[in-house]
Amino acid sequence: MTSVFRMVGALLVLVAFVAGCTSATGKSAGHNIDDATITASVKTKLVGEKASNLTRVDVDTNNGTVYLNGTVESAEQKSKAEQLAWQASGVKTVVNNLQIQKR
Repeated sequence: MTSVFRMVGALLVLVAFVAGCTSATGKSAGHNIDDATITASVKTKLVGEKASNLTRVDVDTNNGTVYLNGTVESAEQKSKAEQLAWQASGVKTVVNNLQIQKR
């Protein structure tokens, strides 16, 4: 659990650093912070889900839309990852691009 807090802490430091900048995409610093906060929240939820191994799911957020990418072992894990993403505050849409690993 300590590593989760370290990851979130490092992400918050990065968010604070980016707060004073505007991005090349034209998004305001506020949007960058919101998106980074959503991404951190979703990643924390995924890492905290011990029953499903969702630590390898890649999460990106753009204007409140969460993109889930990577490979999971089952349809249940794919569904669970999406469900957890929707639980994060500020999420407007979830795009679930997760692929189910063929055995």
